[in-house]
Amino acid sequence: MRDSSAAPLILVVEDEADLAATVEYNLRREHMRTRSAASVQEALAGAAEAPRPDLVLLDLMLPDGSGVDVCRALRADPATAEIPILMVTALTAEAERVAGFEAGADDYVTKPYSVRELLLRVKAVLRRAQAGRESGSAPESTWTFGVLEVDEGAHQARVEGAVVPLTALEFRLLRTLADRRGRVQTRDQLLEDVWGYSPDLRTRTVDTHMKRLRRKLGAAAEYIETVRGVGYRFRSRPGGPS
Repeated sequence: MRDSSAAPLILVVEDEADLAATVEYNLRREHMRTRSAASVQEALAGAAEAPRPDLVLLDLMLPDGSGVDVCRALRADPATAEIPILMVTALTAEAERVAGFEAGADDYVTKPYSVRELLLRVKAVLRRAQAGRESGSAPESTWTFGVLEVDEGAHQARVEGAVVPLTALEFRLLRTLADRRGRVQTRDQLLEDVWGYSPDLRTRTVDTHMKRLRRKLGAAAEYIETVRGVGYRFRSRPGGPS
């Protein structure tokens, strides 16, 4: 169990020693603790070690494999499944970013990055994770919308009775849209409310996560509509027009 009063612990997975040292130095300047790893195996061991990290900052290019493998392994293990993952990719590695999201990463930052941007992303992901933990302690409530059933207390969604394996971020995105059903949400609004970013930080994260969320929702995917040139809207009722 994490000590909520302790400084956040960041697992920095980076095989370039100089870069890892720079990142750790700047995280510690922001009153965070750090732990380092330089390979897939070290990353998995570092995530499982007590105390478990509050966030994994994960380079996708590692000497003994891909950070995507680390994402999948962490999400598959109940002990590490809820640890937020912020992946680091090369500027041109779009395919790697998509694979990372598919494996369960929460967000990404591209190399070369500014220290300021990196710290903003880390803090935003930590705030989001903390908000998710706090909402989990709220009174339980369950609601149904067509074939979709959401148990907010358990942070669980079901479609036609089958559990949908949503990450904490995907669940937060679904709930945010559903809470505002019938109203269009711009990408900037979702970036600020779900990801915790200021709208001036542009990213394709919203569209990538929305695509993955819809695919997981299956028969309930049609409840989330794309409003071209604007954003997304959760239907006001299950059947028919919004």
